[in-house]
Amino acid sequence: MTDVLSTDPRLVEITERIISRSRDTRAAYLARINRFRRKGPVRHNLGCANLAHGFAACNKSDKEALAEGQAPNLGVVNAYNEMLSAHVPYGEYLEPIKAAAKEKGMTAQMAGGVPAMCDGVTQGFPGMELSLFSRDVIAMSTAIALSHDMFDGAICLGVCDKIVPGLMMGALSFGQLPIIFIPAGPMTPGLPNAEKAKARQLFAEGKIGRKELLAAESASYHSAGTCTFYGTANTNQMLMEIMGVHLPGSTFINPYTPMREALTRASVHQLANITRDLVTLSDIVTEKAIVNGIVGLMATGGSTNHAMHIVAIARAAGVQIDWQDLSDISDIIPLMCRIYPNGLADINRFQAVGGIGFLVRELRAAGLLHDDVKTMMGEGGLLPYTKEPVLENGEIVWRDAASESLDDTVLRPVAKPFAPEGGMRLLKGNVGRSVIKVSAVKPEHRKVIAPAQVFHSQEEFQAAFKRGELEKDFVAVVRFQGPKACGMPELHKLTPPLGVLQDRGFKVALLTDGRMSGASGKIPAAIHMTPEALDNGVIGLINDGDMIELDAEAGTLQLLVGNEELSTRQSAQCDLSAVHYGMGRELFAPLRAAVGLAEEGATVFNW
Repeated sequence: MTDVLSTDPRLVEITERIISRSRDTRAAYLARINRFRRKGPVRHNLGCANLAHGFAACNKSDKEALAEGQAPNLGVVNAYNEMLSAHVPYGEYLEPIKAAAKEKGMTAQMAGGVPAMCDGVTQGFPGMELSLFSRDVIAMSTAIALSHDMFDGAICLGVCDKIVPGLMMGALSFGQLPIIFIPAGPMTPGLPNAEKAKARQLFAEGKIGRKELLAAESASYHSAGTCTFYGTANTNQMLMEIMGVHLPGSTFINPYTPMREALTRASVHQLANITRDLVTLSDIVTEKAIVNGIVGLMATGGSTNHAMHIVAIARAAGVQIDWQDLSDISDIIPLMCRIYPNGLADINRFQAVGGIGFLVRELRAAGLLHDDVKTMMGEGGLLPYTKEPVLENGEIVWRDAASESLDDTVLRPVAKPFAPEGGMRLLKGNVGRSVIKVSAVKPEHRKVIAPAQVFHSQEEFQAAFKRGELEKDFVAVVRFQGPKACGMPELHKLTPPLGVLQDRGFKVALLTDGRMSGASGKIPAAIHMTPEALDNGVIGLINDGDMIELDAEAGTLQLLVGNEELSTRQSAQCDLSAVHYGMGRELFAPLRAAVGLAEEGATVFNW
């Protein structure tokens, strides 16, 4: 039995609004899922030739189990490759998963692989323009992997930016199955984040060369595991745990350690338990679980990419959320964490001083999480997620998570947060709707009134910076970067020069229909502007010198130009042919043509 907790009435009100808005779409989703629920092993519904193909390459004992047995069969969907340091450990996961399944009287098969690209490699280069769309490709690839209909449960192996949202979106199409995610863990600490950021700014100023910058970057990103800053990859991992599809306490344990290996085995064992009990993914990913994920996002100051990803995940489950919901939840959730880029600590430090167990215990006790949810642990609500694993004689036992943070410069209780509100806000005004990550922006930089300086690429901006033309107050308007224009790349190369200018005392801000990544930092940045320039958004009407007022505290973004003047302007034009071809970009033309609004998840799926 779990202890009975009351939920904050403000959170209840927002959640009820979401439930009401989603009533028809959620019911339709559940109706579709329920059509495919089966009694007994699903493979027994296949024809003999179909089934023979499915186990043709298995060993003798697995063939016998799959042909005649009643035991469940687990499918593994793997995003392993050697381009992502975080995914390298997954190359060794399959055999331990099979062994753990066998210990529970089950079989397991590699169902399929999904593509996984590293934004760190492609950042600032043409491959980045495939990044956002790779999420929807991963969702479709997950569906292909599970389409063999051989599986009674499934395991998704993925960590990084678009991969986890894509896996979840695809998995939700098979929501009649018990499905869990197993993390791989972060790399151990390397070069401190403050030193890495300093090296990037020095390079932007021309004070160090490429050799020195590469040495700093290599000392930071130095081994297998997730990058240690709190960007999209680690935000993904937090979300999967607080939403109940990771084993409690499993998220931020380093790869290739006895604990990591024990947690993988225990995750498979727990999947075996819920597969027999039929706790399915659609039972876990509900309106309340999604709200819990948003609460975690705001309390930790997580990645702005989830202003789209959590929306797309929710829609895949028939749940309708928007940026107003995210902003309203942010208004009532205290900021409890300072992890780089909104602090100096890395994710290993966060884990060491209390981690997710402390976070969940605090939020749950304050009524800031929904506790009446199912998780991969079954019916016990979030109480299991207030505990952490320890090894005793090679076996996992559970103990209460830390009752106090061991470092209040990194992690604080609800009663003594870094800020009374969360890390992300909605900006509204006559330009459209956008989001801003405020957790890393100092209060004195949260309001900027300055003239626009318009660019059509981050390369144009960098060239102007190097020419010394940006030594002034201004709002950089970087447009034609939306999903319809070029796949909505992250504009990470803007961060160092804008940081340099802000440090020199200039009032600077960014307005863009592109993204700024999970590493959005100390510059006030109105990102994901909707409608985008290519969709006749007002951002396409802005001229150099137009005054813009960005007020993150008030949640407003105004182009200080009269409606009469705007009505006489023609939307800017931009020749995008150069960014539509080469490096595979021509293959993604149908996705650019079909993609929806950023606030609707920037997805090609019509949910």
